[in-house]
Amino acid sequence: MINHDYRVVIGDSREMAEVNDRSIHLIVTSPPYPMVAIWDDFFTEVSASTYDAMHEYLNQVWREVERVLVPGGIACINIGDATRTRDGLFHLYPNHSRIIENFEKLGFVTLPYVLWKKPTTKPHYKGKGAFLGSGFLPPNAYVTLDMEYILIFRKGPPRSFPPKDPDRYKSRFTKRERDEWFSQVWKVQGVRQSVDGLERRVAAFPEEIPRRLIRMFSVLGDLVLDPFLGSGTSLKAAMELGRRFVGYEKLEEMTEIIRRKTQAGSEKIEFLEQAEIIPQLAG
Repeated sequence: MINHDYRVVIGDSREMAEVNDRSIHLIVTSPPYPMVAIWDDFFTEVSASTYDAMHEYLNQVWREVERVLVPGGIACINIGDATRTRDGLFHLYPNHSRIIENFEKLGFVTLPYVLWKKPTTKPHYKGKGAFLGSGFLPPNAYVTLDMEYILIFRKGPPRSFPPKDPDRYKSRFTKRERDEWFSQVWKVQGVRQSVDGLERRVAAFPEEIPRRLIRMFSVLGDLVLDPFLGSGTSLKAAMELGRRFVGYEKLEEMTEIIRRKTQAGSEKIEFLEQAEIIPQLAG
């Protein structure tokens, strides 16, 4: 019998009618980055594609995140800042700080975040890499963006559990894992990828990132949601770690890529068109 603990909704996560209130224990996602060129097409429906409008698009998803999370549930958002020259001036667009501000407006508690330093980002010179500005001459060069943020938010006070809850105790991590994972700087190799010509990330969301976050902030049997599923990396991690999962992806052509990534486990995944109600997601 096929186990439909794993579901992918082909649709828009700004309105997740398929997911019941207070049914999700953990959000793990890497959304489109406002003002990063490869994501411009994603925001084409946003009027004028301004920085504020792009974040308002994401805010519609964050409001749904607040609705579907259980009390004490955690949201982990991988985001990078952006730089762009507009009207002849070079600007930094601090996506991470805008998302923190917007989550706090929704009533979330902001927890200490992770800085993900990707070893693939190497500074170069003469326009061949990350250095921008006047090279070796002060004062007009710009600092390299070689970090991304994993922002961590909690919906209200911490989750409560029965004494000696067996799933919680089975989900414990080792001292080595705790010491490494709960440090603020992570050095995890980013992987550039293009899937069937559809580039999904400047540096792909490597599986190690959602694996850590799922282990850190959920217990066995919890329900994990990724509202920007992409190629299915977070789904694969959840399946291997004994968590249930629901993901949203707007592009129907990604379904075959998701099936390939999850390999033999793909037969356990139920693919749904938007507005097919999922009553099992009550918790």
